Amino acid sequence: MQKDFGTVEVKKQAVLYELENKNGMRAAVSSYGAVLVSLLVPDADGKLRDVVLGYDTAEEYQRGRSCFGATIGRCGNRTEGAQFTLNGTVYRLGKNEGENNLHSGPDRYDFMFWEVLESDSHHVKFFRRSPDGEQGFPGNFDISVTYVLTDENELQILYHGVCDRDTVVNMTNHSYFNLNGHDSGDVLGHVLCLRASHFTPVRADSIPTGEIRCVEGTAMDFRTEKEIGRDIASEEEQLLLTGGYDHNYVLDTPGFDKPFAEARGEKSGIVMYAYTDCPGVQFYTANSVEHEHGKGDSIYEKRAGFCLETQYFPNSANEKKFASPVIKAGETYETKTVYAFGI
Repeated sequence: MQKDFGTVEVKKQAVLYELENKNGMRAAVSSYGAVLVSLLVPDADGKLRDVVLGYDTAEEYQRGRSCFGATIGRCGNRTEGAQFTLNGTVYRLGKNEGENNLHSGPDRYDFMFWEVLESDSHHVKFFRRSPDGEQGFPGNFDISVTYVLTDENELQILYHGVCDRDTVVNMTNHSYFNLNGHDSGDVLGHVLCLRASHFTPVRADSIPTGEIRCVEGTAMDFRTEKEIGRDIASEEEQLLLTGGYDHNYVLDTPGFDKPFAEARGEKSGIVMYAYTDCPGVQFYTANSVEHEHGKGDSIYEKRAGFCLETQYFPNSANEKKFASPVIKAGETYETKTVYAFGI
């Protein structure tokens, strides 16, 4: 089903696409930003709860700066010095976090309209051409993002792209999850298991140091399930630097045979299982969200949600120790992330 989702400053109408499966689970995504607007999941009592933070209209997404539900590209996360060198050429990006670049700068993909190539009650496929030089990146990049809602209560997000020049690509989705409901307060009581034995520590500006550090014996360890809030206020240096969790975890076994993460809402009984073929995930606990007006007159505060942003590691375009996000001209970029739900 489609319905109007408001008009942004360029006077173009955004369209909201609503998906539904046989179990009554529902999702809504917008042509403005290819954003995940809502995700209604049955709880332990069979009641539907919207488990992602967001806004009611496209105009609010245009004004927002927290990346709720955002499709992020061409390169997610942080790039040191807002530049990288590829094939001997320095490419300069917009500085929007001090001297660094975050999520490709101020002209983000979630502030752009996407063409809809396909849509039905179970999926919608968005497309756009990112022209050569957009955000500072080389090459004309044809990218599609497809949302699929399956009858197994999975939300699948598939990325597919090809560029006519060598370029950097690191797409992700920036949804903030609250499994008790988007308007239910903080997620500190959520229980999380994250199958990652290592993470990439950061400097004061959140750029990784290049080290890949073991989580054992630290507050960063989620290999055995624990409440998100158990150690978040500890004196762990890494948590003090970022005001909470905002770190890339190195996944032990990327793929779709076993989830890399499991999270449970302590009030709803909703369980989320996350899968990806990406090497890392940014675990973020809404450290910078403050008195944000969201859907249905709700107010989101710090810790109102958590993000699991699947990705290549931050600053991987510059850090040679990390897996490279470079794709060659004509090479296919393809990744998939799945969020599956149960009770």
